[in-house]
Order: sequence, then structure tokens, then C-alpha cells
Amino acid sequence: MMENYTYNSFILQLEGLNVSKDLVYPVFLCLFFSYLFITVANVGIAVLIFMDKNLHQPMYLLFCNLTVSDLLGNSIMVPRLLVDMLRPPSERLISYYECVVQAFTTHMSTTTAHTVLMIMAFDRYVAICNPLRYSAIMTNNMVIKLTVSAWGVAFVLVGILLGLTIRLNRCRTLIRSMFCNNLTFTVVVLTGSIGSMVLTYTKITVVCLTSKNKSLNSKALKTCSTHLVVYLITILSGMAIIILHRVPQYSDSRKFVTILYHIIPGSLNPIIYGMQSKEIRKSLSNLFKSKRVLPS
Repeated sequence: MMENYTYNSFILQLEGLNVSKDLVYPVFLCLFFSYLFITVANVGIAVLIFMDKNLHQPMYLLFCNLTVSDLLGNSIMVPRLLVDMLRPPSERLISYYECVVQAFTTHMSTTTAHTVLMIMAFDRYVAICNPLRYSAIMTNNMVIKLTVSAWGVAFVLVGILLGLTIRLNRCRTLIRSMFCNNLTFTVVVLTGSIGSMVLTYTKITVVCLTSKNKSLNSKALKTCSTHLVVYLITILSGMAIIILHRVPQYSDSRKFVTILYHIIPGSLNPIIYGMQSKEIRKSLSNLFKSKRVLPS
């Protein structure tokens, strides 16, 4: 009976983030303000895009899905992490069902983010390689279908993963992480994402190299650079987690990188798109100017 209780307990323990007593509150405040910035920046960009009709373009509407996935992933991880930091390790408990929900939400947000980035690469491919048909291909209906597909694919894939996982006996009650996740699924998502990106950008590069149109090449560099920077930040953070997972003695470093995997893209994505996009900068400028105008 005791053995069954140990291996199939419905109360699990999260190892959490190991921080010395002197650094608990500085790290806590750093994570708290990072999460606050992520929330404000991503909600602000999403609201701005929906309010300004000039930003109702496929690229920006697709980017809104990235802001939602960043918010979802950070909201399921950071608040729980902050609470656990203030608890003794023995009190960092989580129910099995809460663990499943946490793993589902975390993987769904990550999968959706990579799927959206792949769709945004397709959008750039059509804009650069087939510009005359861009408006006919990337219609509002197409954007809606791509959005539903991004979230739908993530929901189905993660649902299948967890459906297979929860049928297995639990081999331990201590989760050596800050939240519930599945590394195997992370590897699959990153591999598929990299393959899709390499294929898409290879085609874009071939078109740019074979074309003597300097205007086309300039447009390609401008429109793709932002997307590539955002993608590289996401993919490098994910790969660092996988590499450090193979080295057990660096478990604390892996936890730190895992935090960065969620916080850095969520923080930088709205900044990068806000700084690089002339349309978003113009919309922000108009918004601030309108607020400065006093009513007559």
C-alpha cells in the first residue's frame, strides 16, 4: 500500500528555484517586475494593433497571437514561481491535476508561439516571393484560418502528449523543476520549428539571390530581420535548456535558462516589433499626441 501511495501520489513536490536567503527578495523583485513589464507591454501592443485600423495587416494580426501565447506561458509559470520562492522547499506542493493543467498550458503556449512564428515566416515568404498575389492569398479569412490552426494544432498535439503521459505510473513525487513540463515534447517542437524555418528562409534567400531587384532584397532584409531576431531569441533559449538538461550538475543553471526562455521572448518581442515597425511607432506617436491635446 505504501509503495502505491509513493509512486501514484496525487500530491507532488516542486523543487523550485534554489536561491540563497540574501538573494531571495532581489530575485523575487526582478522576476515580479519582469512579469509586470511582459503583461503591460504585450497587452499594450495587442490593444494598439486592434484599435488602429492601419495595423490590421496579416503580419501584425499574427503577431497578436504571439503576445497572447507569451502572456499565457508567463502567467502560468511566473506567479507560481514567485509564491514558491517565499515558501520553504518542503511546502512547495502541487496537486497532480494542477500539475497536468500547468504542463498542458505551458506546452500549449510554447507550441503556439513556434507555430505562429512558422506562419509568420510563410507570410514573409508570400510577401517577398509572390508579392503580386499577396493580397489575394493573405486575406482576412486566411489570417483567421491560420490563427485557428496555430492554436488548434498546439491543443491537439499537447493533448495527445499528456493523454499518453497521464496513463503511465508516476516514478517519483519530486519534480526537479520549477513547474511541470515534458522535455521530450520540447525537443520535438524545436526540431519541427527549425526545419520549417530553414526551408522557408532558404527559399526566400534563393529568390533574393536570383533576383537583381535591389528593392526586393532591401524589402526582404527589412521585413525578415525582425522576425528572425524574435525567432532566434526563442530557439536559442530552448536549445540551451535541452543542452543543460544533459548535464545534471548544472541543474540550477538550467532552471535559470528556463526562466529566461519564458521571460526574454515575452519581454523583447513587443520591444523589437515596436522599434522595428514604422507603422507601430507611428501609431504610438499618434496615440501620445492625441492624449496631449486638451479638450476645448
